[in-house]
Amino acid sequence: MTSAQTSPLAFLKGHGTENDFVIVPDTENVIDLSPAAVARLCDRRAGIGADGVLHVVRSAAHPEARPMADEAEWFMDYRNADGSVAEMCGNGVRVFARYLQHAGHVTAGEVSVATRGGVKRVHLDKDGSVTVRMGKALLPEAGVTVTVEGRSWPARNVNMGNPHAVAFVDDLAHAGTLYDEPPYAPASVYPDGVNIEFVADRGPRHVAMRVHERGAAETRSCGTGACAVAVATARRDGTDPAATGTPVTYTVDVLGGTLIITEHPDGEIEMTGPAVIVAEGTVEPSWLDA
Repeated sequence: MTSAQTSPLAFLKGHGTENDFVIVPDTENVIDLSPAAVARLCDRRAGIGADGVLHVVRSAAHPEARPMADEAEWFMDYRNADGSVAEMCGNGVRVFARYLQHAGHVTAGEVSVATRGGVKRVHLDKDGSVTVRMGKALLPEAGVTVTVEGRSWPARNVNMGNPHAVAFVDDLAHAGTLYDEPPYAPASVYPDGVNIEFVADRGPRHVAMRVHERGAAETRSCGTGACAVAVATARRDGTDPAATGTPVTYTVDVLGGTLIITEHPDGEIEMTGPAVIVAEGTVEPSWLDA
């Protein structure tokens, strides 16, 4: 926060499949959330507790989003729990859209949200679920080997606007505690770090995953990660909608629930899942600045 911020900071708390966020409304981008302030907000023992912060800003008021203002009125200025800036968050953009509806900025139906990973098209369904068009996956050739407690697996490189390494395992317990980032090599493949998913089969077009999110340790869910997992699993299964002309849908179980991921022949990926606002309140600036 800036030193000029002397009034209590308004916030809300929300989650998507238990990937939880502190939401900070700031339409005109007057609040400067420092990395330290974000980390304090996300602290689960001494703060509010969250996997990240959704800073809600009008696109026209933020220098990074201004070029997207004609396409999307609102910008999701997303921060990881450690205060670092992130390109995108799939669960976060669903919760962000739910907040816009909660605040009366939008109604059920279509809304566009600007992110550092581009403009995302979101549909607020009448049944309470939220569907996000996540864009297309990039599949760089360079991959890595991930190692946990003496076991190693090749990991598929998938980029969903942020980087992912997807490893298929026999048992999700093989991922270990995920308190710390699992070692991977060569490190040069991901110079800015990576989200690492461990995936186990549950049935036809049905998998389960655990994830270590860059800047946040293990989280209960990761939307871009679930998309990366669905794409990597489809390719492992020999399925490519661009080649077959037929969409493919995977059910992806995360620790906090279930996400439905569909990849279309044009490469567009849709993710459907819940998004819930659970609380709102204020934070004393003296605490946040301490």
